[in-house]
Amino acid sequence: MIGLIGKKIGMTQVLNPLGDFWPVSVVQAGPARVTKVMTKEKEGYTGIQIGFGDVKEKHLNKAQSESFKKTNVKPARHLKEFRLTAEEASGYQVGQEIGPDVFQEGDFVDVHGRTIGKGFAGVIKRHHTSRGPETHGSMHHRRIGSIGASSFPSRTWPGHRMPGHLGDANKTVQNLLVVGVNKEDNLLLIRGSFPGSDNALVTITKSFKRAKIDITQYLNRTAPGAPSKKEAAAKKPVKKK
Repeated sequence: MIGLIGKKIGMTQVLNPLGDFWPVSVVQAGPARVTKVMTKEKEGYTGIQIGFGDVKEKHLNKAQSESFKKTNVKPARHLKEFRLTAEEASGYQVGQEIGPDVFQEGDFVDVHGRTIGKGFAGVIKRHHTSRGPETHGSMHHRRIGSIGASSFPSRTWPGHRMPGHLGDANKTVQNLLVVGVNKEDNLLLIRGSFPGSDNALVTITKSFKRAKIDITQYLNRTAPGAPSKKEAAAKKPVKKK
């Protein structure tokens, strides 16, 4: 399944066809370059490798530098492989540029990123536990509380929720709707939010669970031939005061 590597620009809002505001995340998804095409005979599987972002050759190690020289492709800072069928992979060539137009309005996508690191955190912030008593010298306002019995099991069970490092972890948000594609500026507008701070690297792939939809029909939430929301509201009787 083809995907893209992109850079999260930030969030804004757009008007949908019904005139309501949608919060959207803006991703700079391209231009990306095909740096390698994998075949069943050589690599044992079929797919393509995509490079995103420019990098100076002096910042590459010898293996990376020789790999780019061998394929005669401009060096890329970030590389990502996508598994494809043999038929899909045959449509790509080394050096070919790929932009956000691999997605269309109405597509559902899965976005993978890395959450914002928040350092060392207590159980209230990390696991959303309740506070302890706040008066009469309880000394247990934000503490962890009991972590096990004394005689049995005479130890703390593995996986117990305790203070520790919060954030800075890989996470995927599924079924986000593509509401805009700007091929000229290589921008994707995706409804909703996903992990990563501004300028963070994200990976976008087509959703495994949901297929493409018609946005207008999605907004109306009606079956074909049924009245739209506006038509239904017009037919609704008005109560007299």
